[in-house]
Amino acid sequence: MRVGVSGGAPIAPAVIGLFLALGLDIVQGYGMTETSPVVSTNTPDDNDPSTVGRPLPGVEVRIGENSELMVRGASVMQGYWNRPEETQKVLGPDGWLHTGDQAQIRDGRIVITGRIKDIIVTSTGEKVPPADMELAILADPLFEQVMIVGEQRPFLSVLAVVQARGLKELEAQVGPDQLADVLLQRVNRTLSAFPSYGSPKAIWWTTEPWTIENTLLTPTLKLKRLNLEQRFEKEIAAMYSRRPRGS
Repeated sequence: MRVGVSGGAPIAPAVIGLFLALGLDIVQGYGMTETSPVVSTNTPDDNDPSTVGRPLPGVEVRIGENSELMVRGASVMQGYWNRPEETQKVLGPDGWLHTGDQAQIRDGRIVITGRIKDIIVTSTGEKVPPADMELAILADPLFEQVMIVGEQRPFLSVLAVVQARGLKELEAQVGPDQLADVLLQRVNRTLSAFPSYGSPKAIWWTTEPWTIENTLLTPTLKLKRLNLEQRFEKEIAAMYSRRPRGS
């Protein structure tokens, strides 16, 4: 294998850096079915792991309202078959496709920052893209899966799947009474580069993984956020029923 191309979900830059250090070219790209399917990609000779690369020749991109990535070009679909109303929702008369993804364009490269429908708006009006934060938290190997919670709530919280052996060792070190505080401290260390309003103030954890089979992940291994919120409704309510840590 000469080069591997990843898409569908972001890879932490540190992971890509590890592969590159081992001499294995891994690059990230971006696209969707409606764009046939590639919009942009890094290349082995022009690889910025924090981005999904430059648009392909013939593909135009721009940033629209609410930081939405817009795409236009010959590779963009003409519409959904026999679904004119759905087509009008995403494809303008000028040919610009609404991707539903928030992004930035940096030095000609695309940086995906989150899905518009996933953006959390707290009760104080702060808008938080959870995907970036979740990816940052996963840089700590103790956390295997995480989801940020906080829609129309006064602060952010974290649901987490924690590595069982690591959790047991940590509990032995700090004691059960301090475990929640220490886990939350570790979460917030990974988020030091984010704004202060993005610091979670509560955490709930389990060692049982979220899977496709238990309906908490999609077939492409993305979080089913609504299912997770419904499954852990009581646990989420409990996090907001007591005084937040760090307040």
